[in-house]
Amino acid sequence: MPMDDRPEADLAQHSRFPPRNGSLRRQLLIWVLLPQLVLWGAGGVATYRLAVNYVNQAADATLSQASRALARRVKPIGSGLLIDFPRAAQDILETDPNDRLFYMVSTPPGEFVLGNSNLPMPPKEMRPRLDAPYFYDGEIAAPDEPGQSGGGPGAVVKARIAALYLTYGEPDGQQQWMLVQVARGMAPREDLFKMILIDTLLPMSALIPLLTMIVWVGTGAGLKPLLRLRKEVEGRSPVDLAPLHVESAPQEVRSLVRALNELLASVRQNVNAQKRFIADAAHQLRTPLAGLKSQTALAMAATRDPELLARLRLVDQSAARGAHLISQLLMLARADPDAAAASEMAPLDVVPFVREIVAEFVPRAMRAQVDLGMDDLPDQPEPLRINAVALLLREALINVIDNAVKYTGGGGVITVQVRPDGGDVLIVVSDNGPGIAQGDRARVFERFVRVTDQGEGCGLGLAIVRDIVALHGGSVTLDGAQPHGLQVALRLPRL
Repeated sequence: MPMDDRPEADLAQHSRFPPRNGSLRRQLLIWVLLPQLVLWGAGGVATYRLAVNYVNQAADATLSQASRALARRVKPIGSGLLIDFPRAAQDILETDPNDRLFYMVSTPPGEFVLGNSNLPMPPKEMRPRLDAPYFYDGEIAAPDEPGQSGGGPGAVVKARIAALYLTYGEPDGQQQWMLVQVARGMAPREDLFKMILIDTLLPMSALIPLLTMIVWVGTGAGLKPLLRLRKEVEGRSPVDLAPLHVESAPQEVRSLVRALNELLASVRQNVNAQKRFIADAAHQLRTPLAGLKSQTALAMAATRDPELLARLRLVDQSAARGAHLISQLLMLARADPDAAAASEMAPLDVVPFVREIVAEFVPRAMRAQVDLGMDDLPDQPEPLRINAVALLLREALINVIDNAVKYTGGGGVITVQVRPDGGDVLIVVSDNGPGIAQGDRARVFERFVRVTDQGEGCGLGLAIVRDIVALHGGSVTLDGAQPHGLQVALRLPRL
């Protein structure tokens, strides 16, 4: 593949599968509410149009009745017309200036006889038919004074007009046509349309926040099993490879949980195989190394050659370093959760437990010219107890104090403290040695990592401390001491 084509292919692949990092709850809310908003808008428009149609039908029916009533007041007499339209009837039609009825009688159609001469004629495409009113929209120049039959033009009014064609008399065999028109302004009808629209959409609009709240609460309740599954994964330690609970997962993600459990089982098998290999190899190497140290001691006692003694001492140091490494590997294997599960945890009083370990280290600290001591704990109403495997916790504390004695140097001071901290117990080991740089404090918890060439360590001590403390549900942190040095804090949950 040419190099120029690769970015285009990558771009096409990324565009085909865009990243989706949004909230699942937010996406569900959008996909649930969006169709409902569309339906809300469509329902509002449909309701409005339906209401407008019904209002127009009712208004047209009123105009039709008015046109027929007006036609009945015009009676043919011979070759003429008798208009029986009292003044009182005119006043009733024209009494409301905001909602007036305009009317006009013309015969032949277009030749004004009665009413308002400003009414527009029906469109030309409307062919005359008898006794069936036409309805159309037009504009009327309203008269200046109510009741005026033909004055000067006033304001232009948009109106709905009904036109009714009638016939009368047949002089000389010719049929006569009469046009009766009745119109009503569109303003009251448009106001009614607006009221219908407001009264229709306002209640539906008020339902949107309520619906949003219901959907938000509903999606939250529906996603609770996923949140429990997430907390189950987030709450476990890095060394906990136990399978997830399939029963607590929703039906839609159970296949994913089963796949994760299969992956965790595969990882657990690989890790256990490696740890069994390390433990078996360490057990097998302990006897040869012990024999090597014994034979080296016998050889050193049997010779007086300085050069040979120097070489035998190097062999003895290497054997001691190897024995220490094997001891650390065995302790690392014991700190494994599966191996430690066989050792049941028991309540442990922390203060006398730590005091005993510090007392054991005092002679060694004195030989290294280090001042090792333990601060007295203020009087407590009840002892500080934790749930622990005493053998493993002892090994973790021994590693921390041993490192402090090794690296603090002659004339240094090491202080051990035990104190409550909320619902936890803190075991703090502080020294005034060279300490560990800020950038290296996270790395020293990795296996076989050393940040100094001083001493003969193998880089497993703090990794063992971390695993043991994690096994007890706690944590270990490194901080600087004032004015210089290192502070190691073991935080363990209190009973």
